[in-house]
Amino acid sequence: MSRPAAEWGALMRARVAVERWSARGIFGADPLVRLLARRRAEPVDGRVLDARAAAMLRLDDLTGDSVVSGYTPEQARRRVARGIAIVDGDAPKNVSHQELDAELGAVTLRLRIYSPPGEQGATPGVVFFHGGGWVTGDLNTHDGACRRLAHAARCRVVSVDYRLAPEHPFPAAVDDALGAFRFIASHARELKLDAERLAVMGDSAGGNLSAVVSLRTRGDSLRPALQVPVYPATDARRAHPSHALFGKGYFLTHEAIDWYYGHYATDSLRTHPDISPLLAPDMSGAPPALVVPAGFDPLLDEGVAYGERLAEAGVPTRIWRVDTLPHGFLLMTGAIPLAARVSQELGETIGRVLRGEESLLTRTVAVPG
Repeated sequence: MSRPAAEWGALMRARVAVERWSARGIFGADPLVRLLARRRAEPVDGRVLDARAAAMLRLDDLTGDSVVSGYTPEQARRRVARGIAIVDGDAPKNVSHQELDAELGAVTLRLRIYSPPGEQGATPGVVFFHGGGWVTGDLNTHDGACRRLAHAARCRVVSVDYRLAPEHPFPAAVDDALGAFRFIASHARELKLDAERLAVMGDSAGGNLSAVVSLRTRGDSLRPALQVPVYPATDARRAHPSHALFGKGYFLTHEAIDWYYGHYATDSLRTHPDISPLLAPDMSGAPPALVVPAGFDPLLDEGVAYGERLAEAGVPTRIWRVDTLPHGFLLMTGAIPLAARVSQELGETIGRVLRGEESLLTRTVAVPG
């Protein structure tokens, strides 16, 4: 569960503040960005990395800061939290929040509810599941992303602190995500949410959970009105070409994926649709989808394939492909201006769709760099 940044201690907070200041200086200096990016500027599969993303990857080549394999889950959680704190962008200061406990039988989950400025009555809502391979990440690592989303979409965002593996392996995260969505939908009035206009959204493993919840709730009386899986994990077989293209040197490596899946579920379970939603036998009746793959990501092809299967099943689907950024870009907005722009545009689009101001006509859109 979430550990507030205050628990890092004064020394760690100071270190992160200095590293964050240094990162802003590096990524704000065009000559230094060009120098660092030069080694990562070659096209891959016809696409070229955003220059600041390339510079960030080059720094990671030198430092290995993104490595999680070889570390304990608790060590990896601290490394991931520190890395995000360094490169994540500033959050809007006028987005308020409150926390509450959702009692789901024997399990109690912490929810953090973000409210945009000026919204007093019920609004559409986004139920958000954080990424981190079902092992790392928490309410705090994704606090900035949720605040930016609430501000851009002009709706409330409910972030879910689901249980993590290996302490709580599959299906704990799925059970928590399902239970949390149903709790939020059934308590929408008290939470100042419109139960008919709730989206499910998440990044990476959270994108996986948003897809699973979307498929599992098709028979519910209160279902998601929209699903937004962002660079989602949808096929644990990892046989798509993008795994070969981007499995080394793009933050989410083969070794990291092995480490995450190894803590989450046994090999024999990995073709289960609740782990690999791309393998669900039928996707008809799923909620409209805004699928957001990243171009330099081993999960690229399985995210695109998930969107294509939804479209083939008659589900209104927009595949919003961010061609020049790597996995994890939602949490890199302090270092990569394009990531900040994409995050803002994504939030605005979600808000318009939930308010009925925009329809998701089935198509693929490449986001320009």
